Amino acid sequence: MKGIRPADLVTFLAVARHLSFSRAATELGVSPSALSHTIRGIEGRLGVRLLNRTTRSVSLTEAGERLVSRIEPAFRDIDDALDDLNASQGRVVGKLRIGIGLVAARVALLPVVAGFLARYPEVEIEVVTDDALVDVVAEGLDLGVRFGERIAGDMIAVPLVPRMRSLVVVSPGCLARHRVPRTPHDLQGLPCIRQRFPSGAMYHWEFERGGIALETEVDGPLILRDMTLCSQAALDGLGFAFVFEKLIEDDLAAGRLVGLLEDWCPYHPGMFVYYPGRRQPPTVLKAFVDYVREHPQ
Repeated sequence: MKGIRPADLVTFLAVARHLSFSRAATELGVSPSALSHTIRGIEGRLGVRLLNRTTRSVSLTEAGERLVSRIEPAFRDIDDALDDLNASQGRVVGKLRIGIGLVAARVALLPVVAGFLARYPEVEIEVVTDDALVDVVAEGLDLGVRFGERIAGDMIAVPLVPRMRSLVVVSPGCLARHRVPRTPHDLQGLPCIRQRFPSGAMYHWEFERGGIALETEVDGPLILRDMTLCSQAALDGLGFAFVFEKLIEDDLAAGRLVGLLEDWCPYHPGMFVYYPGRRQPPTVLKAFVDYVREHPQ
């Protein structure tokens, strides 16, 4: 193969899967410049260009697409053979890359991961936090965690946590300086801690009572991009926040935060672990999913 090693093909497949040198370099644990140099060396030894590169994008050439179509199934077969060997010995070994939002990782995933790693010490888990909706296949992830209504129909989904409620909270000191809101409309004129989505859109607080849904565009002097920071800002007395109740349940119990508008605060449909259903999952992924089923949160 003109000096081409299996490791070279693994490197090429990582770039082809991500169509991004930076993301593939992160997966492989090398620098983007070193990865680019490796790909140029592979192309030089083969005498054919596999990738089209610009300053803005990476794409496969016709030759690159043909190579991927031939070698990708072969590498899957190798992975499956090694996985079968470990399974026959009763071992759960390997790596898992899990995509999840930062807040969801804190309130839902990390307790499960801790128990799973204690049971299977030969497993390595990388938690990739991103509050944007990512494509687990395109990003080279083994599985993801999302609210149920956001999962594509071709994915296999397993419940991770039951429905969770969002709650308006405020510190006792801040509440003493302002009027108590009795309805969502009463939030107008109060210092609310707002949250901006990764897309750039501002989150409108969502309420529901008696089957009537209501979105409220609140105002306030502070805008954050992470719900964990919103809860901390509320603890610091900077205003009213709208966060997952599970995130601040200890602060509520200790009286550091006060919950408001509880009869208006809705429940979300719960979080699910999900993964592609197109092929038999490897043993390590199956073991993690089974563990999630055995240990509902």
